[in-house]
Amino acid sequence: MPVELRKRKAPAEPAPPPPAKKKTNPVKAAVEKTKAAIGGKKESAANGTAPASAPTAGSAISLEDFGGEIETHDGEKTTLKKLVDASGSGVVLFTYPKASTPGCTNQACLFRDDYTPLTATGLAIYGLSRDSPKANTTFKTKQKLPYSLLCDPSASLINAIGMKKAPSGTIRGVFVVDKFGKVLVADAGGPAATVAAVKKLVVEEGSNSAEQAKEPASESTKMDIDPAPPATELAAPTAAAGTEPVVLSNDAAPAAAPAPTTSEPAAAPEVTTNGAPLSKEDSEKAEVAADVADTAAKLDKSPNLA
Repeated sequence: MPVELRKRKAPAEPAPPPPAKKKTNPVKAAVEKTKAAIGGKKESAANGTAPASAPTAGSAISLEDFGGEIETHDGEKTTLKKLVDASGSGVVLFTYPKASTPGCTNQACLFRDDYTPLTATGLAIYGLSRDSPKANTTFKTKQKLPYSLLCDPSASLINAIGMKKAPSGTIRGVFVVDKFGKVLVADAGGPAATVAAVKKLVVEEGSNSAEQAKEPASESTKMDIDPAPPATELAAPTAAAGTEPVVLSNDAAPAAAPAPTTSEPAAAPEVTTNGAPLSKEDSEKAEVAADVADTAAKLDKSPNLA
């Protein structure tokens, strides 16, 4: 029999050695890490995450160019500063994700139902979303909302107040700023919570106004009035100089002032004889004779000498 020769399998080639690890430069690695972090921040800002400097309650903002330009539901261009300037005491912005959805409808209707008490202190209320003017107009008309709805498709104002949600959403919340740029409320929350935050602010503002109205008048405005003298010690005006004041009493009529007296002696009667005046010597004798006669008459009438 012929011998059958079998071919042997060729030996397997050895695996190539792993590539050598490259040595990394620590300085270069740190630079690359920093660049990546900066790029991530820019991407987050573009996607709409809230800025790190989002205003909080109690802080102050510059209303000039804050949040950029937005549009009302009827197509009018405006800014936050214009809205604040046109208000009585400030602006309320409640943010909602999408018009005509159940949660947003509930929120808008709560602000509608409490519109009168919420605006009692001069606050102006606006709804704010990324919806188009057409969608917000339909929303406002259907729900009979008494306030304007603001359209912010680029989310410039929504992002400025810290209510933007990545990548393209809106956080439900409320933002209140006064005429001077002071942030009074900046809260995220559900429909009822956003309305309650504004109610609380209105009550506090009303209490502060009432306390200021109750403050007492300053001392400079008070009139100094002397107390009236007692009725029993009223002095009547004197009738003539040198006389004593007469005290009036409630129990008796005022007494008449005494008549003034004179210190001049009364003039002696002039005695005449046959119509002719007496001499001084005769007058003295007549006076002495009259005094003697008068004394004798008194002695005669005295009972002790009888």
